[in-house]
Amino acid sequence: MAEEHRCQAPKQCANNCGLIGSPATQNLCSKCHRDLQLKQHRSSSAKHAVNQTSIPLPSSFPSVSSSSSVDKDGGSVAETKAAEFLVVEVRPKRCLSCNKRVGLTGFKCRCGMVFCGIHRYPEEHGCKFDFKAMGKQQIAQANPVVKATKLHKI
Repeated sequence: MAEEHRCQAPKQCANNCGLIGSPATQNLCSKCHRDLQLKQHRSSSAKHAVNQTSIPLPSSFPSVSSSSSVDKDGGSVAETKAAEFLVVEVRPKRCLSCNKRVGLTGFKCRCGMVFCGIHRYPEEHGCKFDFKAMGKQQIAQANPVVKATKLHKI
């Protein structure tokens, strides 16, 4: 079997880039195969982001559907345009209490705000989150009420 691979003449890349293609990479050279995988990954992540987001797209864009135009790479044009205009959630870079710059080391509280190391505790920044109600709700979900069937008295 190894002799068969050695005896075969090298084939050109399927994209006609001038390099040698491999049957393991769909007759593509390593560079074209890597580019193809990157495009597939981007299109799949764009589809996932479009499906998961609740941000409405501008009315000038057609809705993403199976009848939309398809470019030569296999991804639809509407999906690529929609992915470009998705708003990425930016994490605040400053503490809400003291306005100190926190960068990547900021602590996100359950109230949804970002604080520095000093104000990360709920007592320090006057958190309005109801921890008691959240605890009661978690306990109620974890421990359902168990009632035995009533016995008939004889």
